[in-house]
Amino acid sequence: MTATAIDRVLMTARTRLERLDPHDAAAAADMGALLIDIRPPINRRIEGAIPGAIVIDRNVLEWRLDPTSADRIPEAAYDAWVVLFCNEGYASSLAAVSLQDLGIWAATDVVGGYRAWRAAGLPTEQGLIAHQPAGSPTS
Repeated sequence: MTATAIDRVLMTARTRLERLDPHDAAAAADMGALLIDIRPPINRRIEGAIPGAIVIDRNVLEWRLDPTSADRIPEAAYDAWVVLFCNEGYASSLAAVSLQDLGIWAATDVVGGYRAWRAAGLPTEQGLIAHQPAGSPTS
């Protein structure tokens, strides 16, 4: 079977990342890394969320984390240790590389995403948890 175009893009993106397994991501958070949940609200509502994670919708991620953006969150910094997670670790890999392209060199993601975190028995909260900063980015 040949790889699709998006498979090739994903493989190339992941060569730039030092991806973390769920336990390493939890340890990173304990050491000050920002856990960022980019999953859609329906997934958080149905599956739960990681306590303390910052929720930023994927479509505004770059504006929220770009230190030069008027719509940035207070934690936005070029040297921020950012650990992204999505449902299963695909969209988060692409998003982490996008953050690296902005100059946030320590951006990475969780192998297997939220579902791997939950399967590893790490802490979760039920329901829609909203730790999302207010405001809308300008484009």
